[in-house]
Amino acid sequence: MDREIPKEVRTKERNKRIIKYGGIGGGCVVLLIVLISLMRSSVKEKDLVFSEVSQGTIEVSVSASGKVVPAFEEIINSPINTRILEVYKKGGDSVDVGTPILKLDLQSAETEYKKQLDEEQMKRYQLEQQEVNNNTFLSDLEMQVKVAEMKVNRMEVELRNERYLDSLGSGTTDRVHQAELNFKTGKLELEQLHQQLANERKVKAADLKVKQLEYEIFLKGLKETKRTLDDAQVRSPRKAILTYINNQIGAQVTEGSQIAVISDLSHFKVEGEIADTYGDRVAAGGKAIVKIGSEKLEGQVSSVTPLSKNGVISFTVQLVDDSNRRLRSGLKTDVYVMNAVKEDVLRIANASYYVGRGDYELFVMDGSNELVKRKVQLGDSNFEYVEVISGLQPGDRVVVSDMSQYKNKNKLKLKK
Repeated sequence: MDREIPKEVRTKERNKRIIKYGGIGGGCVVLLIVLISLMRSSVKEKDLVFSEVSQGTIEVSVSASGKVVPAFEEIINSPINTRILEVYKKGGDSVDVGTPILKLDLQSAETEYKKQLDEEQMKRYQLEQQEVNNNTFLSDLEMQVKVAEMKVNRMEVELRNERYLDSLGSGTTDRVHQAELNFKTGKLELEQLHQQLANERKVKAADLKVKQLEYEIFLKGLKETKRTLDDAQVRSPRKAILTYINNQIGAQVTEGSQIAVISDLSHFKVEGEIADTYGDRVAAGGKAIVKIGSEKLEGQVSSVTPLSKNGVISFTVQLVDDSNRRLRSGLKTDVYVMNAVKEDVLRIANASYYVGRGDYELFVMDGSNELVKRKVQLGDSNFEYVEVISGLQPGDRVVVSDMSQYKNKNKLKLKK
């Protein structure tokens, strides 16, 4: 028969069970806290880039893409339809002023030039002949005028004599009238000759000027042919690098086709492109910054194309340091064109997070070991800073590195 368990024993057993289950419950709570702590995302501080909100000036800029090109580049075109006979240089060679680059077939061009030289000599002789003929014709006409003047003078003497004789009664009125008529007729003929001489002088002078102009026009054409012939002797116009040459001997080249390109690879400029929606913010004379990696080169917008092509506007930036060692032909760059200045504004560092004016969600340091996502409104920017319109205060530390993997998190634990 079972004996009744003493009360003291039952109390001890109950206390043991309470302690046991209490310990298990406490352990579960601790484990849960640890799990929650482990489940909260964390990030190492050394993996982040922070920017402290400050107050200052922002030179507002618009960003564009750019490409480094030689500051000077000249395309050499074929001046005539011909073919390539010899090639003296290859791409990449340095050339000085007057250095022969290649030889073109000039036989037909030289034949045409010699023909024009003969024609020029013939036209010169024709011009000289015209001058001699004009002088001869005018001299004959001047002689006729002199003869007519002598005849008029003689008729005037005869008229005086007839009048004298008539006054003595030895002459007749008819003879006086005939002498007067002869004198008047002679004067009219003399006036006609004087007028003819003046007219002929003008006509002959005009004819001579026409011939001289025709000759001068022909000389200009001859000079152009000579220049074309000289250009066909393809030589470098300056000291530079030969970056392209048509080296196919025997190849036919048409007039105006490209046969060589020389470039000055010691000095460079940047050709930029920007969406035409920002075209009004880019103007000649504006300050520009060209970024090559971490290096920033200052420059100035020298020209802007007036028309948009495929939704973009092109412009050119002349660099202050156009011979910088980082510059390479064809190198892609970022270009920032300054267009306004904003003073005494809140700002944070510019980085990959910024894609234009608008609202953002950025992680801000809250305390010493926690990052909290905060809604922030950002405005204009330049290559260094972004304007803060609202959501941040001076002194706030903001994460400006890539946080896209934590876009669904509102808080992050910061590990040292």
